[in-house]
Amino acid sequence: MILSKNGTNTLDYEVTNIERLGFWIIVDNEEYFVNFEDYPKFKKATVEQILNIKRLDPEQFNWPDLDIDIDIRSLKYPEQFQKVYKD
Repeated sequence: MILSKNGTNTLDYEVTNIERLGFWIIVDNEEYFVNFEDYPKFKKATVEQILNIKRLDPEQFNWPDLDIDIDIRSLKYPEQFQKVYKD
């Protein structure tokens, strides 16, 4: 008997946990931490606003309610990206 997997996995990114210092996002089976210190606009955001995430392209994510864009490479290789965010 051959078993096949039904359906397709269409969810390739997800906010998984929100805590006091930031939140975790899983992207293509890799987990990243978005620190509120580095991205202060998220600190005052509601849970609903943080969970409303859109993938613009393979590397770019957008939170439309907050007008925030994050390139996943800045979370993967933070030392390569200068922190210039100002509220």
